[in-house]
Amino acid sequence: MSLVKPIHVGPVTIDAPVILAPMTGVTDLPFRKVVKRYGAGLTVSEMIASQAMIRETRQSLQKAAWDPSEEPVSLQLAGCGPVEMAEAAKLNEQRGAAIIDINMGCPVKKVVNGDAGSALMRDLPLAASIIDATVKAVKVPVTLKMRMGWDHHSLNAPELARIAEDLGIKMITVHGRTRCQMYKGEADWAFVRSVKQATTLPVIVNGDICSLEDARTALAQSGADGVMIGRGAYGKPWLLGQVMSDLSADGHRPDPSMDEQLDLILEQYDAMQSLYGVQTGVNLARKHIGWYTKGLAGSAEFRNRVNTQDDPKVVTAMLEEFYSPWLARSAA
Repeated sequence: MSLVKPIHVGPVTIDAPVILAPMTGVTDLPFRKVVKRYGAGLTVSEMIASQAMIRETRQSLQKAAWDPSEEPVSLQLAGCGPVEMAEAAKLNEQRGAAIIDINMGCPVKKVVNGDAGSALMRDLPLAASIIDATVKAVKVPVTLKMRMGWDHHSLNAPELARIAEDLGIKMITVHGRTRCQMYKGEADWAFVRSVKQATTLPVIVNGDICSLEDARTALAQSGADGVMIGRGAYGKPWLLGQVMSDLSADGHRPDPSMDEQLDLILEQYDAMQSLYGVQTGVNLARKHIGWYTKGLAGSAEFRNRVNTQDDPKVVTAMLEEFYSPWLARSAA
């Protein structure tokens, strides 16, 4: 029996609500394309600062870049001003976004100090004015991502969910931590049930979902309509497809072969250089190489060596050499 059903976000249907979380510096176009290929109901762009979007900075345009294979496309915006958020939402709608997602969950100090992200959970009137302006600015559906609250003394996610629904938000995602927890402790999936009970909207549970068992447990505890997977997909872009298959009762889907995993890393490595330029692409890809190779024999030593290399041809050769024992085994 399927544990999830398609959900409707305005006119957009998400066939299987297993969603890739927006993660700055991780969920760029090359990574999202791979995740989508293995199976994800929806991918969400990295968080884009609304003011940067209006100025159309190079970085904001890179973050807003998407591939037709990702459709429907959800682009996430962060900001602290209703006017800027509305303007940035219009620009992203013009760029082809099918969904605009508002970030009220980011706990990072730089974002919070600018009164954006999860800082907005301390100021619900401002949060409401941003939601209202954004919804009114575009014809496409607008969704909202939040935390449980600023801290454990102000768990106001259910209240913000009710406000958001009244103002026209079409889906809510809740990361089961407060802002003050950052990424420490464990996500409280059961708390998300209080948000689900406060609204008639589709609710997505997020935080610490790193396996098939986590996804099933998070859904059971939260009563949510779907799951959002973030750090669990580090080095495992196929995880969302496996979760989709498991929740929809299609059965077990194995990890890709080592040959396929190597091809995947090399493809993503080349795509990152194309998007960012060689030097920046090589630097940004190092963390992905670390995640892909983690847990394999000799991986720590390999990461130490590969992280000092700036020449992409040398890195490619090192990856091929590192994976060769597993490839030889599978060939035999």
